[in-house]
Amino acid sequence: MNIKNRGAIIFTLGALSALGPFSIDMYLPGFPSIADHLHTSIEKVQLSLTSYFIGISAGQLFFGPIIDRFGRKKPLFAGLTIYIVASLGCMLSPSVEVLIGLRFLQALGSCAGAVVSRAMVRDIFPLNENAKIFSMLILVVAISPIVAPTAGGYMSGAFGWQSIFLTLAILSVIILFLAYKFLPESKPADPGMSLHPQKILSDFKYVLQTKQFILYVVAAGFSSAGMFAYISGSPFVFIEIFHVDPKHYGWFFAFNASGLIIASQVNRILLAKRTSEDIISVTSIIQVLSGVILFLLAYSGIIGLAGMVFLLFTYLTMQGFLFPNTSALSLAPFHTRTGIASSLMGCVQMFFSAAASAAVSLLHNGTALPMAAVIACCAVLSFTFISMALKHTKEKAKTEAVLEQVPVD
Repeated sequence: MNIKNRGAIIFTLGALSALGPFSIDMYLPGFPSIADHLHTSIEKVQLSLTSYFIGISAGQLFFGPIIDRFGRKKPLFAGLTIYIVASLGCMLSPSVEVLIGLRFLQALGSCAGAVVSRAMVRDIFPLNENAKIFSMLILVVAISPIVAPTAGGYMSGAFGWQSIFLTLAILSVIILFLAYKFLPESKPADPGMSLHPQKILSDFKYVLQTKQFILYVVAAGFSSAGMFAYISGSPFVFIEIFHVDPKHYGWFFAFNASGLIIASQVNRILLAKRTSEDIISVTSIIQVLSGVILFLLAYSGIIGLAGMVFLLFTYLTMQGFLFPNTSALSLAPFHTRTGIASSLMGCVQMFFSAAASAAVSLLHNGTALPMAAVIACCAVLSFTFISMALKHTKEKAKTEAVLEQVPVD
């Protein structure tokens, strides 16, 4: 299929997907400065991260029906405008309470980019290319944990924490321009689609009753949650337990993130000869083994820094194969209600990820065990649901093949 400005479209969709992660990772180094400037504690500043997670989970459910009713671009522009205004508001926040509220609004705005980008992949590109396109989006998204914390730290130190939110506002203006210039309206407005709450609930129910969707989404959610458990727990594990210099922690973080990037691009090559089902059937086994071995070694207390890095690298590398393929398989059953399906996918994954991050904090006992235990649980659950999903799609394919052979009178 010949798609005009293909490269620009993919880059813009990747930038929209990365806006949320950048909004999380970039301002983390500024917590001490924010707390000092607003005369509050770091614990209260952390509530602005909690409000962001709440906003990004709830907001995706809001934007799903909206983009199916009004088309993709107008809701996207509205969301990005909200994000820009909220970012500038965060920069000028007079108190931590105002910052918490504005971070919620900022999350609502960023949701438009996340939901629309996934829906547009399904709209614009042929079904058999969806997994390849999601692999390319990861290339942009995975830059966030490598670049954003370091950039945020330097900006906070040199220009004050307010410069972080100004930068986010400028980035979103650039993304808004790219979306206006390069993204096609992949789904026109549908005036016949009702936004009555009962109809919306009925559409959500329909999507949730699609077995292929729910199995792959839950599997991807647990796999992603394991990654967030690593993000939440790794600073303590590396710096406090293995005595890694805080200045060098970013290099470990970047190394592990590179596995995600490399795998996502190798995945594109593999898809030329293998199906998404073939790829995740193997990589899910490797991921669950890395998670379980990590837990067993942490439980026994014999794991060293090299072993920890290797197993985490393996887990995250497999995520680079699992995410694009499970995303494509989740959305494959839908020609309509794609926006709702995309919003549910994002909401489930964010909810699981936030829960895993919270679990690591609640189970904190001064060892690497809480992080390892949560990662292992997520890996086992993800593997279980992937196995169920693969069995379902295999049976579905057999049924469809039989039906095609039945003569029609």
